[in-house]
Amino acid sequence: MALTSVTVAGAVTVTVAAAVDSKSVAALTHALVCELTGGTPPPALSDYEETAHDLLSGNRFWSLLARDGQGKPIGVLSLNECASIYAGGWFGEITEFYVTPEFRGSGAGLALIKDAHDFACKRGWPRLEVGAPPLPEWQKTVAFYKARGFVEVGPRLKLLLPKMP
Repeated sequence: MALTSVTVAGAVTVTVAAAVDSKSVAALTHALVCELTGGTPPPALSDYEETAHDLLSGNRFWSLLARDGQGKPIGVLSLNECASIYAGGWFGEITEFYVTPEFRGSGAGLALIKDAHDFACKRGWPRLEVGAPPLPEWQKTVAFYKARGFVEVGPRLKLLLPKMP
């Protein structure tokens, strides 16, 4: 299903990213990970660029890019299509969501969330899920999601697995 989305909130425009946008998606995602880890070195930006290109070339992962009035990328929201019995089949998951610090409060985050909602509805997903960063440090982030109708369902855990040769 080919979807395009354009939302204007002030001078912010949101579009569905294509593989040619992978460097912008990767750079914003890299900035997100740097902020979340508080200085712990993340993987190399070039690794993110390769992964972003591969994922954006597929059909179960999308990124929405927010741009300022001059076309500069200022935010990203990535969506992954997941499936589970409890969710009734296919549903969406927000895997990355980041707005550059200078554009926070500009409406860019709201535009990204609105377009993610619209995108999910067009895909026929019955729900969107998101893993929020830990409290209390990221309380403002959790409050942002809750104000947009998200509800807490418990902590999210991960197990890192070794890479296969």
